[in-house]
Amino acid sequence: MVPLTSIDFPGHLAAVLFCQGCPWHCRYCHNPHLLRTDVSSKLEWAEVMRFLRERVGFLDGVVFSGGEPLLQPRLLEAIREVKALGFKVALHTAGIMPARLAKVLPYVDWVGLDIKAPFDAYKKVTGLAGSGFKAEESLDLLLAARHVDYEIRTTVDPALLGRDDIERLAESLAKLGVKHFSLQACQPTANP
Repeated sequence: MVPLTSIDFPGHLAAVLFCQGCPWHCRYCHNPHLLRTDVSSKLEWAEVMRFLRERVGFLDGVVFSGGEPLLQPRLLEAIREVKALGFKVALHTAGIMPARLAKVLPYVDWVGLDIKAPFDAYKKVTGLAGSGFKAEESLDLLLAARHVDYEIRTTVDPALLGRDDIERLAESLAKLGVKHFSLQACQPTANP
């Protein structure tokens, strides 16, 4: 958990809750220590809620990040509990599980959606065939959720994505009506 951030939820002071697990193997993952799902939590949910209750009136929101928060089977319940305290909710996701995204979107105020590459080129970034279809479905869901602010983000690893990939992706996102798209510099990690 990060108790205070001013950059992870644009325009808001927030706490960040990091969720364990991600099935994708992006070599530039900024939290590779969170990829495994067989690691026990460092904080119990009751401790997190106690912390958040003490921050009511001081923080604007809570960010669920990861790893991949959509892997958490009780994410919707957690988001509802956070909203009940009066916090806004942000979600950082790669759109791995569109059905779960659809369930949480009504309760989310902002989404940072990582679109890794042109959808037909996802395997070279994630290591998994078909992963682009899930991300594309998640993007469609997000764009249909008109009440949710968002930013579509692509990390540019020059070893994986060329200029033509980025231009093709930007054009396809523009055709879909994406208004907030940003490119992020790659920070390689030891994630194989």
